[in-house]
Amino acid sequence: MEYRRLGSSGLQLSALSFGAWVTFGNRVGRSEARNLIALAYDRGINFFDNAETYAAGEAERVMGDVLADLRFPRDSWCVSSKVYFGAVRDPKPTQRGLSRKHVVEACHEALQRLRVDYLDLYFCHRPDPETPIEETVAAMDMLVRQGKVLYWGTSEWPADAIRTAHRIARANHLVAPQMEQPQYNLFHRERVEVEYAPLYRELGLGTTIWSPLSSGLLTGKYNDGIPAGSRMDTPGYEWLKRNLAEGEGPARIEKARKLAAIAREIGVPLSQLAIAWCLRNRNVSTVMLGATKPAQLEENLGALDVLAKLKDPDFARIEAAIA
Repeated sequence: MEYRRLGSSGLQLSALSFGAWVTFGNRVGRSEARNLIALAYDRGINFFDNAETYAAGEAERVMGDVLADLRFPRDSWCVSSKVYFGAVRDPKPTQRGLSRKHVVEACHEALQRLRVDYLDLYFCHRPDPETPIEETVAAMDMLVRQGKVLYWGTSEWPADAIRTAHRIARANHLVAPQMEQPQYNLFHRERVEVEYAPLYRELGLGTTIWSPLSSGLLTGKYNDGIPAGSRMDTPGYEWLKRNLAEGEGPARIEKARKLAAIAREIGVPLSQLAIAWCLRNRNVSTVMLGATKPAQLEENLGALDVLAKLKDPDFARIEAAIA
């Protein structure tokens, strides 16, 4: 496993990490989750990502039970939560958003579900137009000073809002956000590569990127339709299926076919090729993987070996295929 600093911080995260979105508490039960986390840790993964909203809190409960059961030394791994959407199906106004009340209470609830004394990383899951950024920054600073959170950051915030949070923190001697969790893959690049480009040096921003396989599109499994039991066939995620059928979806399927042909010629699975492409960006602190089966996770972990194998002409062919 390779380890990378989380932006300008001293925290070393595994270049490949493991997340619970759409899997734990939905498609993956406790026994399967135990096998996946044990495998991930054995292969050097030290960061496990979660959020209050995943399966309405059940994903964190499953992950917390598994981590407690496996008894890995607490100082050898990191765990995260994210706050904004709430942990109930139909949240009341005070059960969602980035107010001081919800940020603090969601942290306490995540600590209980994950069965830990502190969160290594805590993300503001989306911007909150109803809450002043000053209030959110102050709430996060308080949690850090109380030892309940070590690093806080954002997820899918515009660059201007991240800059504003840093400006407020500097002006008031508060702890500033250290990382951002954006979507990043061969089909979704502009925010990481263009919008955030000045922030890596300017603010020391780290990134924990999600959906490196574009919700499975970059595995090739949707090239001929939607298989039963796949992520896009999961109840509650019909929007993923709509994205595949509408807008840029059909064009992306065609590009996925071209990429699959390149992967076959190189002799690697398309999934490994797509993850290796994400890893090539040194502004990516960690690439978050999702899996429902150990074999799937094993295959994706092979992306680090593929990255070492790929040459500049290979990446040029990839760029040409998605241009």
